[in-house]
Amino acid sequence: MKSLLWLVLCVALVANVLLNVMAESGLQLALSICAGITVIGSGVGLWVLRGPRES
Repeated sequence: MKSLLWLVLCVALVANVLLNVMAESGLQLALSICAGITVIGSGVGLWVLRGPRES
């Protein structure tokens, strides 16, 4: 599960960087928001799944 969350986090970060290169439009804004929510969700998921000694 952690490896999947890491993969999703990395893909969403790369997608967000690529989306910032696109021309400004409503689609770019919507996709950037989705990528941001995905990054936050993956980060929270990884934080919740961390081991007891990884605080």
